[in-house]
Amino acid sequence: MHIPFVKMHGAGNDFIMLDAIKDQMPQDLKAFSRQICDRHFGVGADQVLIAYASDSCDFRMDIYNADGGHVEMCGNGIRAFAQYLKLQGHTQKNEITIETLGGKIVPLIIPNHPKTTESITWVKVDMGEPILEASQIPTTEKGQIVLQDLDLGEAGVYQITAVSMGNPHCVIYVDDVESFPVHKVGPLVENHSLFPKRVNVEFVQVKSKSHVVQRTWERGSGETLACGTGASAVCVAGVLTGKSDRNVTISLKGGDLDLTWDESTNHVFKTGPAEVVFEGQYFY
Repeated sequence: MHIPFVKMHGAGNDFIMLDAIKDQMPQDLKAFSRQICDRHFGVGADQVLIAYASDSCDFRMDIYNADGGHVEMCGNGIRAFAQYLKLQGHTQKNEITIETLGGKIVPLIIPNHPKTTESITWVKVDMGEPILEASQIPTTEKGQIVLQDLDLGEAGVYQITAVSMGNPHCVIYVDDVESFPVHKVGPLVENHSLFPKRVNVEFVQVKSKSHVVQRTWERGSGETLACGTGASAVCVAGVLTGKSDRNVTISLKGGDLDLTWDESTNHVFKTGPAEVVFEGQYFY
């Protein structure tokens, strides 16, 4: 069997886009996602994003990580998803409501953005309100976790700040993010008993109140070039810890994202690019 797909990325966070509205999906999407995301034997991607019809929104987005995990939300993926829906001819709207396991998300395509090209679309996304209650992130604790010590044994003790943007995040501030051992510490935090559903981990270096640098260890995918919900969590964590402002540019390996935690609505807004790489047929 074969299935049409489009390869896309948002700031280097890359995706395989599938259309369940018009195409038949593989029966075992977890196994299929592991197969197609493999960078040696498949197409290669961080995640598989699948478009469905929705009873409550314009469309529904399902997300599978490279390890086959079915997850709640992806902030870079939602931008690519909005562009994909227009490319597939499913909508002509620029503001689209998307149902996800993390709640309703509303991306806004910016057709007149100065950096828009034939393949690149800039999208502003209302990421919704952050969840700060530890038990709802979820963690095994209650209250808020802001600059709380996390003991990783021989790997050291780190101050963490926990935020959910529809999926769980743990933010750790470091002095030099480029030299930090992300591949050693990331898996230890991801699988720590404090986080019963595992966690995405953001390692952040503060350049100024309006500019930080982020590396991300994504739950089920390892280090990725960008993470939109992670950048949103970093924006929130910066305000909670006093390390950055409500308006902040976050530099990731795949590019920059502009974030705002709006005080009047309590919503986080993220603006960044989504780009088509190629399309094809995948045989499985």
